[in-house]
Amino acid sequence: MECPQCRATNPDSKRFCGECGSPLVATCPSCGAPAGPEKKFCGDCGAPLSPKRAAGSNAEGSSRLIETPRAAGAPLPLATGNAGAERRQLTVMFCDLVGSTELAAGMDPEDLRDVIGAYQDCVAKVVKRFQGFIAKFMGDGVLVYFGYPKASEDDAELAIRAGLKLRRKIAELNARPGLSLAVRIGIASGLVVVGDLIGSGSSQEQAIIGETPNLAARLQAIAKPSTVIIAESTHRLVGSLFDYRDLGSIALKGFAAPVAVREVIGARAHGGRFEALHAGTLTPLVGREEEIEIVLRRWSQAKEGAGRVVLLAGEAGIGKSRITETILERLLSEPHLRIRWFCSPHHTNSALFPNIGSFERAAEFEREDSPKIRREKLQAVLDEVPTSQEDAALIGELLSLPGAPVASIQAATPQKRKEMTLEALVRRMAGLAAQKPVLALFEDLHWIDATSLEFLNLLVERTRSMRLLLVLTFRPEFPSPWIGQSHVTMIALSRLDAAEAEILAERAVGGRALPVEVRKQIVARTDGVPLFVEELTKAIIDGGWLREEGDKYVLTGPLPAAAIPTTLHASLVARFDRVAPVKEVAQIGAAVGRQFSFELMASLIELQPQALADVLEQLVSAELVHRRGTPPDAIYTFKHALVQDAAYGTLLRAKRQELHARIADVLEAKFPETAATQPEILARHCTEANLTPRALVFWQRAGERAAQRSANVEAIAHFQQGLDLIEASPDRGAYAEQELALLIGLGPVLMATRSSAAPEVGRLYSRARLLAQGAGRSGQLYPAVWGAWLFSYVVGDIEAAGRFADDLFVIARDEGDPDLMLQAYHAAWPTVFADGDLVGTRGHVEAGLAIYVREKHASQAHLYGAHDAAVCGHLHLAWTLTLLGYPDQGLRQMDLALALGRDLVHPPSLVHALWAAAELRYMRREPRAVEECTQALEPFAQHGSLVVVANATMLRGWALVTRGSADEGLAALRKGLSNWRDTKSQYHVTNRLARAADALSAAGKTEEALALVDEALAGVKKGATRWIESEAHRLKGELRRRYHPTDLAACERCFQQALDIARRQSAKLLELRAASSLGRLWRDQGRLDDARSILISTYEGFTEGFDTPDLKAAKALIDELGRI
Repeated sequence: MECPQCRATNPDSKRFCGECGSPLVATCPSCGAPAGPEKKFCGDCGAPLSPKRAAGSNAEGSSRLIETPRAAGAPLPLATGNAGAERRQLTVMFCDLVGSTELAAGMDPEDLRDVIGAYQDCVAKVVKRFQGFIAKFMGDGVLVYFGYPKASEDDAELAIRAGLKLRRKIAELNARPGLSLAVRIGIASGLVVVGDLIGSGSSQEQAIIGETPNLAARLQAIAKPSTVIIAESTHRLVGSLFDYRDLGSIALKGFAAPVAVREVIGARAHGGRFEALHAGTLTPLVGREEEIEIVLRRWSQAKEGAGRVVLLAGEAGIGKSRITETILERLLSEPHLRIRWFCSPHHTNSALFPNIGSFERAAEFEREDSPKIRREKLQAVLDEVPTSQEDAALIGELLSLPGAPVASIQAATPQKRKEMTLEALVRRMAGLAAQKPVLALFEDLHWIDATSLEFLNLLVERTRSMRLLLVLTFRPEFPSPWIGQSHVTMIALSRLDAAEAEILAERAVGGRALPVEVRKQIVARTDGVPLFVEELTKAIIDGGWLREEGDKYVLTGPLPAAAIPTTLHASLVARFDRVAPVKEVAQIGAAVGRQFSFELMASLIELQPQALADVLEQLVSAELVHRRGTPPDAIYTFKHALVQDAAYGTLLRAKRQELHARIADVLEAKFPETAATQPEILARHCTEANLTPRALVFWQRAGERAAQRSANVEAIAHFQQGLDLIEASPDRGAYAEQELALLIGLGPVLMATRSSAAPEVGRLYSRARLLAQGAGRSGQLYPAVWGAWLFSYVVGDIEAAGRFADDLFVIARDEGDPDLMLQAYHAAWPTVFADGDLVGTRGHVEAGLAIYVREKHASQAHLYGAHDAAVCGHLHLAWTLTLLGYPDQGLRQMDLALALGRDLVHPPSLVHALWAAAELRYMRREPRAVEECTQALEPFAQHGSLVVVANATMLRGWALVTRGSADEGLAALRKGLSNWRDTKSQYHVTNRLARAADALSAAGKTEEALALVDEALAGVKKGATRWIESEAHRLKGELRRRYHPTDLAACERCFQQALDIARRQSAKLLELRAASSLGRLWRDQGRLDDARSILISTYEGFTEGFDTPDLKAAKALIDELGRI
C-alpha cells in the first residue's frame, strides 16, 4: 500500500507507514474514495483497488479492451477496472508552496517534514472537498486534475474554488509558531490524454500528456504569492462566476504565442449560473412563444390575487433560464416586485443557501463590508415591508449577522428555530405581495438543499392567497411534489424542431446566413437542444472554417465534424463517468454509431446475453440512450448526437482503430445483408480503422449503389470519401486503379447534381484519362473519355466534343463491344445536333437505338450521363424530326421518351425526358403545353441537374409571357437565366439566349432582347450550339425591325441569312419561320409576288403538322397574300 503522505510503499498488512508513521488509509487509485482492505474493487467507481486484489476476478461489470490479436469477428472481452488512458478535457491546477527552498535551508529536516506534511494534508482535504484528483505530490508542489477520473459540468469552477480555498487555508495554517505560509496557483483547461499508470511504487502516477499541464505549471511560476492565476481556456468555461484582474497577454517559455492571463480575486456575489456563464451573450429566443404565453397568462391571474405556481421542467440546456430571462424582460414596464433564488451544485447541503444569496444581492453586500455595515444594509432591505423584531432577528441569524437577542428565539430548540425562520421568510413574501404583485423565480431545484425545499413547500401552499407568481425551474431528475395541485401549472419543455434550430443558429452569429452544410451539421448533432445549438454554432465559427462575406458566412473549405464545444465537454463526459462500470460498453456503442442493435453488440462483446442486457439497461436508466424493443431485438439510440461524440471522444486513436476493425469484421462475417445493402457503414469503419484497401472497396460499392438509386448527393459523398482517403495516403500511387474507379463513378453523379460544366468535372476527367492511359486499360479509358466528351459538350466546346466522340468510336470498334458502341452513338448524336447536322443526328440516333436492349443497357445510366441512352435518343430524335419538318413524328418520339422514362423508374431519366418535352413544345410554339411540362417536372426537380432546373424555369417564364402574364413570366425568366449562368454551362447556349430574347420581345423589352440575341450569335461564332442559329438571326431581324423601323435592308439581311442557314441544315421548321418573317417584310414593302412565292414553296415541303402554330400562321399569311 502507498502512503498518502510520503508516497512510500508499505506491505498491505501494515496500518502505519514505515517511513513517516502516517496512518495507511486504503483509497481507490481511480476516484480517491475510501476502500476497505478486504475489497477487490472500489464501491464508488468499480475500479480495481490493486492489481493483486483484482486478479482472477470476473469481467461482467466494468470494461477495458484487451489489445491482443483476435480472430476476425471474434467478440471483444471486457476487463474490469480503470479504462486506461483516455482523451479528456481537464482543468489542471498546479499548486506550489512559496519559499520552500528557504524553509529547507533554515529548518531542521524533521521540522520541515512536519510543515510539508501539514501543507500536503491541507491540500488533500481541500482538493477532495472540491472533487479534484491529486495526481502527484512533488515535495512542495502538487499536480491536481479536475474532471478525472470523474467529470462534472463545473470542473473549471471547482478548480478555481479549490484554488481560492487553498489560498486562504494555507495562509491560516499554523504549521509552526511564527511561520507564515503562502501558495502560488496556476490553472489551465484543455484536451489531454490522461490515465496511463507510469512508474512504480511511490513514483507511480496517473500520467497526463498535453499542453494543459505545462501551461498550468508556467502560470504557477509567474504567479505572485497568495494568488490564483488562470488561463483564458479556463476563463471561457467559468464566465462571470468570479471577479478577476486582467493581467494581459504574457509570453511564457515553451509557448509560441503570448497567453492571456487573469488573476482570480474571488467568487462573485452569488447570482444565477446562467447569468454568470452567459453574461452579454444572450441570443434572441426562438420557438418558445407558446410557453411564454402560458406563463404570462398565469401572471395576469396572480396579479388579481389568485396566486399561481409554474413548474418549468426540462433537460440541461433546453432553455429554462432563457425563458425566465425573457419573462423578466417582457414585464419590465409593469409595476411589480421581483425576487430570484438560485440553487447551486456546490451548496446542496447548505441550508437556505438560495435565500441567503437573495438577501445578500438585495442588500448589495460588498466583499470588504464590515459586519456593522452589512447589518445596516440588511435592515434597510427588511424595512421595505413591516417586519417584526423576531423575524428580523431570524433573518439576521440566517445571514450570520446576529443582532440583539430575542427571547423567543433564544428559548427555541434548533428544530423550532428552523420552523420559525421558514415562517418568517414566508411572511416576508406575503408582505411584499401585499404591496405589489410579485414575480418570484426559484431556479435549478435539482440542486436544492433540504431546508429550502421545506420553505418551498410552505410557499407553494400559501401562494394561493398572494399576488404572487412563483416560477420553479428544474431538470427531469427532480421529483416535483406539487404536480396536480389546482394552482400549479406544469410546463415540460420540448426540443426545437429543425427549422427553429436553424433560425437559432443564425441568430447566435448575429443573424448572418450560414451555409447549408453548416446548418445541417448543427441540426443533426444538437437534436434541438438550444444550448447545444448555440455552443456548436459558436465552436464552428471559432474553428476558422467560415469567413464573413457581406451578410452571410461562406465555407473556406470542406466542413469537418466540429469538436464538442469546450463549454459542453465536461457536462457530457460527466454523464458517462456516473456509470463508470459500464462506460466501455457505451464507448463501443458510440463507435458503432448513433444507433446500435443488441444483436450487433452481442456479437461484439464477450458477455452473456442477460449480462449485456443488464449493462445496456444501465445506460437507458442513466438517460444516455433510448431503447426501442426488447433484447435480443432491441435497438438503442444515443439521446443526443453530442452524447455519442462524448463517449467516442474519450477513446484514444489506437483503441478507436481496434474497435472499428472489430466492428467491420463482425459486420462482414455475421451481418452479410448489412454489408451488401449498406456498404457505406463498413466503409466508415474500415476508414476509421486505417484499413485503406478494404475501405476503398466499400466506398466504391456504396457510391455505385447510391448512384443506381439516383441518390446522387449520397453517391458523391461516398465516392469523395474514397478519393479523400487516397489523397491522404502517403503512397497515393499504390491506389491508382482504385482512384480511377472512384473518379469514373463520381463523374456522372457530380454532373447530374451540380453542373456538367463545373471546373471540378473537367479536372476529374482529365485525371481519370491520365490514370487510364498510364495503366493501359482501354476498358477504364472508355468511361473516362466519355466523361471528358460530356464536359467538353456542356462547356460549349463542340469541336473538342467531336474529337472525343470520334475516340469513343475507335475504342468501341477496337474492343468489338456493342455496349461501348451504343454509348459512342450516345455521345455522337448530341454533338452533331448541337453542330446543326440534323440528318447526321437522325442517323446516329437510329443506329444507337438499334443496339439498345432495355434489360441490358438501362443499368448503364448511372455511368453514362446519369440518364438512359434510349430516353436520350428518343428525345433527340423528337427534336430532330420536328426541325426537319416532321412535327407529328417528333411528338410520337417524345411520347416514347416519356413512357420509357416512367417505366424505368429512374428519376433522372424521367427528368431528362420532361425537360426535353418542354423544349419540344417550345419548338412547336405551344406555351400552355410548355407550362404543363414544367409543372410535371417540379416534383422531380431534386433529381435533375442545376442546368435542367434553371432551363425549366426559363421555359416557364417564356410560356407565362407568351400567354399574357408578362410580369410573372419575366421574373421567372430572369431567375432561370441567372441560375443558368451560375452553372457556367454553355451547351444549347444559343437556344437559351434566343428563347430569353423571344420572351423579352413579346414583353416589349426590345433593347434587352437585342443584347441577348447578339450574345447568342457571338456564341455561335465561338463554336457553340448551331442548330438554333437560323432562329437567332430571324429574331434579330424582327427586333431590328421594331427598334430600327427605317433600316429594313438590315432586317431583310437577317431574314435572308436565317433562311440560308435553315436550308443548309435541312431545318424545314426554321426555314418556314424565316420565310414567314421575310414574307411579312416583303408584303409591307409591296413585294407581294416574292412573298407568296417564298412562303408557298416552303409550306408545300411539309407533309404533316398542319395544325401546329407555325404552319397555321404560314397558311393564314399565304391566304392573306392571295386576297391582296
